[in-house]
Amino acid sequence: MALPYRGASQSTGGHQTPQRKGSGMDPRNAINPNQTHYIGIDVGTGSARACIINESGDIVGLASENIGLWQPQTGWYEQSTTDIWRCICDSVKRAVTQNNIDVTTVKGIGFDATCSLAVFTHDTDEPVSVTSPNFNESGNDHNVVLWLDHRPVEETKKINATKHNLLRYVGGTMSIEMEMPKVLWLKNNMPKELFDRCKFYDLTDALEHLATGNEKRSFCSVVCKQGYVPVGVDGSVKGWQEDFLTEIGLPDLAEDNFKRMGGVNGVNGEYLSAGELAGYLCEKAASELGLPAGIAVGSGVIDAYAGWIGTVGAKISTLGDSLDSTVAKNDQSQAFTRLAAVAGTSTCHLVMSKDPVFVDGVWGPYRDSIIPDYWMAEGGQSATGELLKHVLETHPAYSAALSGAESSAKSIAHLGKHFFLYGDLFGNRSPIADPTMSGSVVGLSSDKSVDGLALYYYGTMEFIALQTLQIISTMNKSGHKISSIFMSGSQCQNDILMSLIATACDMPVIIPRYVHAAVCHGAAMLGAKAASADRNGITEDLWTIMDRMSKPGKTVTPTKTKGVKGLLDVKYKVFLEMCERQRVFRSMVDEVVDKE
Repeated sequence: MALPYRGASQSTGGHQTPQRKGSGMDPRNAINPNQTHYIGIDVGTGSARACIINESGDIVGLASENIGLWQPQTGWYEQSTTDIWRCICDSVKRAVTQNNIDVTTVKGIGFDATCSLAVFTHDTDEPVSVTSPNFNESGNDHNVVLWLDHRPVEETKKINATKHNLLRYVGGTMSIEMEMPKVLWLKNNMPKELFDRCKFYDLTDALEHLATGNEKRSFCSVVCKQGYVPVGVDGSVKGWQEDFLTEIGLPDLAEDNFKRMGGVNGVNGEYLSAGELAGYLCEKAASELGLPAGIAVGSGVIDAYAGWIGTVGAKISTLGDSLDSTVAKNDQSQAFTRLAAVAGTSTCHLVMSKDPVFVDGVWGPYRDSIIPDYWMAEGGQSATGELLKHVLETHPAYSAALSGAESSAKSIAHLGKHFFLYGDLFGNRSPIADPTMSGSVVGLSSDKSVDGLALYYYGTMEFIALQTLQIISTMNKSGHKISSIFMSGSQCQNDILMSLIATACDMPVIIPRYVHAAVCHGAAMLGAKAASADRNGITEDLWTIMDRMSKPGKTVTPTKTKGVKGLLDVKYKVFLEMCERQRVFRSMVDEVVDKE
């Protein structure tokens, strides 16, 4: 078979933007000059994208720019907010110019970004380099520790050894991908005088700070990855847990009512749910973006959550609403059964619930992050697009495959029945939550041909589908009621993978109209929500905006091809066994080694 695409990675009301001369409006512009526009800015692992939508939710402009990524040591990944902001500005300008958008029609902006730690000085508001051992003496402005960075191994172990109650709200254990272990690593490795000057942002909040100049924070950014128990839950008074910070060695972050982390909501800080009005575009940022100052900025979200916003509101035109036939179409309660699978370098699995649902190995539940008083849970696979890429690029037949060599799909499926690949090459995020997990293969051969590559690739797709089933099954057993998958990202181009996921999970996979732009489409909806703010700052309901601006999606149903489901059911049993036995084998070896 030809190898499939690999994947990677109404009325707005409120504040009125002043009219500016020289807006750049082209009289040849085919776009309605009276149409209102909103911009969504998505900062992923590898690029920054700007998406422009109209008031109906149609994408009318899209541009991207690659972001710098530095890896000073194995397992370390760093970026720069200076570089990221430049990429954002270039993307916005190009999306506006290439599509002849009158910038005075832009009424709202929304941001999303990877859940990465951004570090600045609290006194001068300058980037602080996170490159060890020289840090700010290194002469770079790499002030972002990327989510993918795995440097805080010991710090993560120390945090999880506390068994603190807040760990219930991050899936039972804090992941090495989260931000608190990274902050602790910096404390343990930075000169004290430099660490004492640091303030810490989630990357989304850092970008909003650059855009508006204010210090408001997003519930999605703070609650989800830094160790925060919702106020009023389990005795939480301030959200942040002072005893936890003291126990892990970060009591300094509790000083001045947690000021360096964003403060206490309603006291010396302000936390907002998705799309609530965070402020207005300041003069400096507006000049750099090529936009008028005063545009409403919506409280941003982590990139995967923007994918949830950009997918789960899609109307199901081919199946009716298979989720709950007794509920009116696209009622907000339908979101409780819709899993958003946002697939890029990694895949995040998100679902909303009315009440908190605790699932071991699944991040959350997080309250208020998207819609006030509702809870979000986030499972995930540490590497899916990256895994597919790795399998292709490391195989001897990769060059031959690029030249267009093909093999028979039927023969590959037949040969693959005794090929079993377990693909946690980059550790396990959910539901095992074990960063030391690795890969294994049963059925290894010496085949270096394109057929051999196709077999590996097919086995990798099976692994992704079976692990998706494992995550959904774990979530449903704990109390969720997931019955459909709303998938977005580059992997949606892979028809075989989509069919495998639908068949393995025995539920429909819905692919949005804007396959590649679902995340920044969701971010643009945050801009629309912010632009709807009235004089009191009250904004339109997010679900209403999603329902209005989302488009019908394509539905992939489980295959009816004889024998495929039965084979996947058997392979799922093998998958679970391979997962468990790896951990047993490691334990057996560690027991012997530890005695020496």
